[in-house]
Parts: sequence; structure tokens; C-alpha cells
Amino acid sequence: MSTQPSKDLETFVNPEPGRDYTIRIDIPEFTCLCPKTGQPDFATIRLEYVPAAACVELKALKLYIWSFRDQGAFHEAVTNQILNDIVAAIRPNFLRVRAEFNVRGGIYTTVVAEHRNPDWQAPQPVHLS
Repeated sequence: MSTQPSKDLETFVNPEPGRDYTIRIDIPEFTCLCPKTGQPDFATIRLEYVPAAACVELKALKLYIWSFRDQGAFHEAVTNQILNDIVAAIRPNFLRVRAEFNVRGGIYTTVVAEHRNPDWQAPQPVHLS
């Protein structure tokens, strides 16, 4: 079992591929470095996805997120990189990455990036009264 940062995203077979369901993951301890100053940036990363054939394994996701700790990246770039890497690993029907960065210089930044499988039809929402 690895305890070192890694860009490898392990997956496992979706146990219910015939059903649309949502997986929500909150990662409150994300860190990377400001590419201008080298100072640390802190964020909560929120993932929401509707899996297709595969799901992301959580230990591998933790090590993947950890791999950004010493990487300089703009908020917009790192959010989109996380989206692209997870899409490449699991090919979900839908994935939203929401990166909520802590205050820096009096400014909070939130970046939201999404992927939708063009062949997937989202189910109609159910509204209960």
C-alpha cells in the first residue's frame, strides 16, 4: 500500500452500471502552490459524478490529490486538470469539480468545471410535494 503522492487514479467496476446515481466526494484539505509567489493555496474540492462503467477508488484519489501539494498552479488550471484526469480515468456520464479556494489577498475564488458524456441522457428530476 503506497503512502506517497501519485498521479495514478485507480478505478473499480461500477457495481450498478444500469442505474444512474450520484457519488459526492468532499476533499477539505487540498493544497497547491501559488505559481507567482510559491505560497500555499488551500481549498475544498467537491466532486459530484454519475459513473458509467467505472468508479474512482478513494485511497488512490487521496494520493492523487496529495500530488498537487508541491505543484504551482493557477486555480483555474488545477481545477480543470483534476476534471480532465478523472474523466480520463473513469469516463463518467457526468462529472462536476468545484474548487473552493480559501481567501488570499482578500479574495475568495471558486472554480467549477464540468464534463458531460454527449451520449448520456440525464434522467428527469422527481419533484415530490
